Amino acid sequence: MISAFFIRNPVFAGVLSIIIFLVGLVSMTNLPIEQYPKVLPPQIVVSTNYPGASANTIAKTVAAPLEQQINGAKDMIYMNSLADDSGNLSINVYFEVGTDPDSAKIDVNNRVQAALSSMPEQVQRVGVVVGEKSPSILLFAMLQSPNNTYDSIYLSNYALLNMVETLKRVEGVGDAMIFGAKDYSIRVWLDPSKLSKYSLATTDVIAVIKEQNNQYAAGKIAAEPIANKQMYTYTIQTPERFDDPVQFANIVIRSNPDGSSLKLKDVATIELGASNYSMQTRLNNAPSLPIGVFLQSEANALESAAAIKKALEEASKNFPEDMTYTIPYDSTDFITASIEEVVKTFVEALILVILIIFLFLQNWRATIIPLIAVPVSIVGAFAGMYALGFSINLLTLFGLVLAIGIVVDDAIIVIENIERHMDMGKTPKEAAFAAMREVTGALIAIILVLGAVFVPVAFMGGLSGDMYRQFAITIVVSVLISGFVALTLTPSLCVRILKNKKHEPKGFFKWFNTMFDKATVGYSLLVKKTIRYSLISMLLFGGLIFISYDMFKGMKTGLVPDEDQGTIFIFGFNPPGSSLSRTIELSEEINAIISKDPNVKNIITLAGYDFTTSAQRTHTVATIVKLKDWDERPESSQSAQALLKKFSGQLMGTSEGFSFAVIPPAIMGMSVTGGFDMYVQDRTGGSVEDLQKVVNQVIEKAKTRPELMGVRTSLSATIPQYKMDVDIEKAKAKGVNINDIYNTINATFGSFYVNDFSLYGRTYKVNMQAIDTYRSNAEDMQYIYVKSSNGELLPLDSFVTLKQIVGADIIERFNLFQAAKVSGQPAAGYSSGDALKAIEEVSKEVLPQGYTISWVGTAYQEKQIGGSSAQAFIFGIIFLFLILAALYEKWLLPIAVVLAVPFAIFGAILATNLRGLDNNIYFQVGLLVLAGLAAKNAILIVEFALQKRKEGYNLIDSALEAAKVRLRPIVMTSLAFTIGVMPLAISSGAGAASKHSIGTGVVGGMLTATFLAILFIPLFYVLISRLSREKEGNIAEDLKREEEENNSEK
Repeated sequence: MISAFFIRNPVFAGVLSIIIFLVGLVSMTNLPIEQYPKVLPPQIVVSTNYPGASANTIAKTVAAPLEQQINGAKDMIYMNSLADDSGNLSINVYFEVGTDPDSAKIDVNNRVQAALSSMPEQVQRVGVVVGEKSPSILLFAMLQSPNNTYDSIYLSNYALLNMVETLKRVEGVGDAMIFGAKDYSIRVWLDPSKLSKYSLATTDVIAVIKEQNNQYAAGKIAAEPIANKQMYTYTIQTPERFDDPVQFANIVIRSNPDGSSLKLKDVATIELGASNYSMQTRLNNAPSLPIGVFLQSEANALESAAAIKKALEEASKNFPEDMTYTIPYDSTDFITASIEEVVKTFVEALILVILIIFLFLQNWRATIIPLIAVPVSIVGAFAGMYALGFSINLLTLFGLVLAIGIVVDDAIIVIENIERHMDMGKTPKEAAFAAMREVTGALIAIILVLGAVFVPVAFMGGLSGDMYRQFAITIVVSVLISGFVALTLTPSLCVRILKNKKHEPKGFFKWFNTMFDKATVGYSLLVKKTIRYSLISMLLFGGLIFISYDMFKGMKTGLVPDEDQGTIFIFGFNPPGSSLSRTIELSEEINAIISKDPNVKNIITLAGYDFTTSAQRTHTVATIVKLKDWDERPESSQSAQALLKKFSGQLMGTSEGFSFAVIPPAIMGMSVTGGFDMYVQDRTGGSVEDLQKVVNQVIEKAKTRPELMGVRTSLSATIPQYKMDVDIEKAKAKGVNINDIYNTINATFGSFYVNDFSLYGRTYKVNMQAIDTYRSNAEDMQYIYVKSSNGELLPLDSFVTLKQIVGADIIERFNLFQAAKVSGQPAAGYSSGDALKAIEEVSKEVLPQGYTISWVGTAYQEKQIGGSSAQAFIFGIIFLFLILAALYEKWLLPIAVVLAVPFAIFGAILATNLRGLDNNIYFQVGLLVLAGLAAKNAILIVEFALQKRKEGYNLIDSALEAAKVRLRPIVMTSLAFTIGVMPLAISSGAGAASKHSIGTGVVGGMLTATFLAILFIPLFYVLISRLSREKEGNIAEDLKREEEENNSEK
């Protein structure tokens, strides 16, 4: 017997425990800290630019060939692409959870290279970039010039030159980008009236700039081979590209024999401006430049955030005067706060558990023992986590909080039994030997059973597998260590610490003991009743199972609960095609509403940016609202969810456009916003307008469903546009080059990219555009001229006709088909599962033949999980049964133990439903824990009844005796566990939703498993023993045979 050796060698037991504890401590300091285990599907982003092309052109000529090549990459789950009117294309390819992002990136890159040859020439010139990043923004750093010394163009370029590149090199950073970047550009603002005065065409000016702002190679003087020897070889330095607006201003367009010349400054205004003016950004209503930092998909958020802050601190030392930076939004605040909260809960649990032990054992000496045993098991578990490559995250910490309650049980079972033997008058050493003989079997059974319940979980795949695995294995490791400690350290401590002196309990303890004894007597009577009226009892049990099943079916489902992360996103939309200045007015109205609320700390405004598609669209504005710290808003009316509701109501009042508020997703990086995302795919090859009609029907129908709110689409095919037609026959008759016509229009209305110039060691663009008075109306065409082959100037409107139409400014595709993204939230009081079901029903009703829906992001993962947890649960129960069958050498007896599990499940479902929580990953994890613990209570009774049976008690007496003797340790361990988990169920602050989710079910289930199940277990034991006796002959004969065998062995 193991424990006998350690009772004799207590120092050895102590040393082993100290070693476990120390190894655990060292591992703990080296474990990474995160919010969730790595559960994000790796995301590879393919991006390119086709200057001046419309969204439709890009989708057809660039996106389609790229997607066809990328499609079918190894472990890919889905991809979507987005082309916008600014000429940008980004394709996002998502891979199975657990795929190595680097190999995925290489695979995608090779496929992209294969498609390059079929791309338009301009795209090949720009190149196609393949990178990886997580879609969620880790933090925003904002640059400001408090006294307005510097304008946004200066700030943007300062950040680009001095900060962004540094941030990109920080470990774990996938990308750092300036929102609304205003990269330097030499702007050539043409005056068409002056051009015609000097009889010049726009294309002449383009040619002159290209000719004079250029880098030419000239070669060397006296380079080899050379006939007569020279001393030196001279390299010829040609003029460099220009780097100053003045040089551009002095470009010579033509010079006359009299020495006078026409320069660029005579027909245009030249300035160092920005290449893009389509976005405006503010912080708390003051102009400010946001740098958004994105994580790599595998990176650790907390470590990266710390490194980024250090890098920013370094960079700020060299800031010019009147330039400051702040970090108004940092998503790791929530992670840090919620982890701190769980650690607090952890300490509370430990203290409460010790109080419960003291209440039952009633002497301090006995209470010291679990106080020593528990930390060894809990801290030792960190060593296991380190070896398995886990991290400290919400799930492993929840595992440890629950483990406190489980681990204490092992110590209590040992101490309680040794005390009972000492009360019979044995010395501590004798008592320890006798007691360990009785409980060793039960302890090993309990360890194996708890292990068995959790093991199947470790082999689950996908997102839920990763979440469960860390949770379950953490508990298994601490239970294994705790079992080892209970068999080694605890008995040797008992011998050292416990004394035989019995002091009579006084006061409160005396009252408690008499009450408990009365309860035990009442309990015995009840057990007798359940055994006598076994038929009624079994019917009651059947009813309980039926009610549980019925309640379970009606439960709301979800992936993980939506947390108050201290952030609210607000998306404002003006009518499609609205100008940026109108959108800025809308953003000011939104700011005015939000900033009145006292719970708001910071407001970041990105006008002209569409957060949901990450595209620049002049009619949208994204607002990020950062709330004050959790301890500054303790009331439930101050939670993010409550404020969301309040803001949503107030935002109805904006004078034009519509806005809605959303909260970030529970798992950062799963999607941009909380709620669900799906694509409506058009497999018929129809037009964008057809798709828009179908999607609008889905949205209209969705508005009638109570489960949904904020259902919207990113597609708008009603954006006012002009369609241009060129009369080619007429142009050719006059000798006009078609290319010149298009370039002239681009250089007037667009911003034509002429060539590049150098500044501060970087290359920037030279852009040409007409001054604003000549490009504010379609009628301005008549003042713009093109040159014919004989040098005659002809007005543009003689060849070009413009027709007003509507079209889409962005085109999305999903898995090779044109698609529209539809997003929404579950309405208050509904879970994400309800919302998915509702939108699925709506789609079935509305979508015509050839249109399908596909889930992405959180919704995709939630759909995948459906059956896997039930499977793991069933396997857990089967394993539990098999291990017990092996221990008891009987096939039927373990059923008595397994039948205790439904009681726990009934309690968990009841408690969760009463609080209106949903069946999510945390609830399911809780059920697994409960299955193990309910079985543990049953094992204690059955194991004891078997021992009594061997001592010659008859069947019913052995059951009653076991129930009576084991009531105290069962109630004690279960209460210790329940009270230990209580802080989870009633917590507040950061991350409270997850804690409620796991705590509520576990507390409810444990209470029913303790107070209902223990009435029935003796009955199950009796019934099943009777069943097996009919199969195996008389029990008395069995006992005789066993005794004879035992004697002959001795």
